[in-house]
Formats: sequence, structure tokens, C-alpha cells
Amino acid sequence: MIFNVQRYSTHDGPGIRTVVFLKGCSLGCTWCQNPESRSAGHDILFDTRLCSAGCDYCAQVFPHAVTFENGRISVRQESFTVADLCQIEQTCPSGALSVCGDEVEIDALMQQILRDKPFYQRTGGGVTLSGGEPFMQPQTARTLLQRCKQEGLHTAVETCLHVPWKYIEPSLGALDLVLADLKHVAGEPFKRLTGGSVKRVMDNFRRLSAAGQKLIVRVPLIPDFNADRISIRQIVDFAAEETGCEAIHFLPYHTLGINKYALLGQPYLASRQPLNDPDLLTFAEEYAAQKGLCSQLRG
Repeated sequence: MIFNVQRYSTHDGPGIRTVVFLKGCSLGCTWCQNPESRSAGHDILFDTRLCSAGCDYCAQVFPHAVTFENGRISVRQESFTVADLCQIEQTCPSGALSVCGDEVEIDALMQQILRDKPFYQRTGGGVTLSGGEPFMQPQTARTLLQRCKQEGLHTAVETCLHVPWKYIEPSLGALDLVLADLKHVAGEPFKRLTGGSVKRVMDNFRRLSAAGQKLIVRVPLIPDFNADRISIRQIVDFAAEETGCEAIHFLPYHTLGINKYALLGQPYLASRQPLNDPDLLTFAEEYAAQKGLCSQLRG
């Protein structure tokens, strides 16, 4: 189950890459910029900007999930049934209603990936699995990575590492690079804003290090969570001393995903102001350098 395939990416590993976005995640980060990735199944999206005024066709076809009153459409995403999925995009003439999530065959996905093999070879690029959390579909991740390695492609995974180790370990033999989030090292704030266990994440970092896995740590800097000097020191200390990473990337908080919550009919609970603290970002880079880590700011 995927929700996007992005070609010609240059931000998700070395060179030009194809990024395959798998659905499903075990965390509920309040700032998540891909909320459509959280559920393992299909999501229904409703874009009011595309909705044609006066059209009530969807309300006629899906009266259990859509109402039309006073010239306005109201959509209850949770009321659509599995049987509705195949009709939704055929029903809405303006494309305001759509389905997020495609069940695809590995062979078909590989055909897409291999179209750009010459670009991977020229630039040192390859394929990156992202999400969501790719290791929430462990067999799919393993099979895709193995097929890519058989084709001589560089492989990478973007992961929050909040999964059982048994979901990760089978893929290591076919994995060239792990781009792993280290959101915090303190249990209480991690639990409060992600719903997860920081111990699980830190244990998996240690296991990757022990396995000799090539690793880049990614730190999303989030206001009122970890965008402060004490948290940054703790995160960088752990990365330098226990992960064996070759680099650390700092990702300042942005709000580019806000509209996706509206499409899903969900509230956006994080700050509506991007992180704008040049002094803090300079501190993060300088402290990482003090600890012997190559650092980058990534947009």
C-alpha cells in the first residue's frame, strides 16, 4: 500500500532518486507533514477548493457520507465504506473527492523505478523508501530493497525507527543507507507529542550501530518540543556517542503540510508559525561540529 512515487528527488539520499512512499506509521507526531501516510489503509480526501458550487452528485451517490445543504457539501470521511472506494474518483467531476492509497504489485513498482536507472547510474542515486514508516510493511520493504539491489541500485530508507527490531533486521542486507529520525532522547516529551516510546527508537539506533549500518541522523527541530539548546545538546550527544552515524541533518519546522489536514477533515494541532531562529540553528551546527559530526541544515 503506497500513497506516492516521487521521481527525480534530490533530498532523500545521494544523487537523483525515486522515492516510494509507503502507508502506515506507528507514531502520531503532531507536526507530521504527511498525515495521509499515518493509516495503513485508504484515506478519503476532500478539497473544497475544487468543489463545484451547486453540484450535489456525490451526495446523491454517497448519502451516508455526504450531505448537501444551503449550496454546500459536507463530507464525513469516516463514513465511506470499502465498497465506495472504487466509485469515488469516478463520481466527482471536479476531482474534489479522491482516494489516497494504492495497492500495487512489486513488479509494477519496479517497472516505474527502473525507468530512471540511467539517472541513478550517472549521479550515484537510487531508490529511497519513505512514508509513513516503511518498516510498518516489513515484507514489502525487504522485497523492494532486495529487488533494487539485484538491479544494482543504491538503496535507502527514511524511518522513525519506532517499530520492532524484527521488522528492520531482515532488510539490512539489502540496505545501503538509513536516514533515521532522532526526534528526542527524553521519554516524556516524546510520548506527549508523538505517542510513542523513545526507548524503542534509541534501542534501534544502537542495534543499527552494532550491525555496522551506514546511517544519517535527522533531527526535525520543533518549537515547544526540541527546538532548544538543552534538547539539541542531548540529541547530538546521543548521536555522536551511540549511533555511529556519519552525519546529522537538522530540519527546521515548517508548515507546508497544513492543507493536508483540511483535506482529511482533521485539525492541525501544531504551531502555525515556522521555526525562525537563526541563532539556534547556528548553535545546532556548531555543537554538532564540536562532537565530531558533519552537519547540514535541510529545508
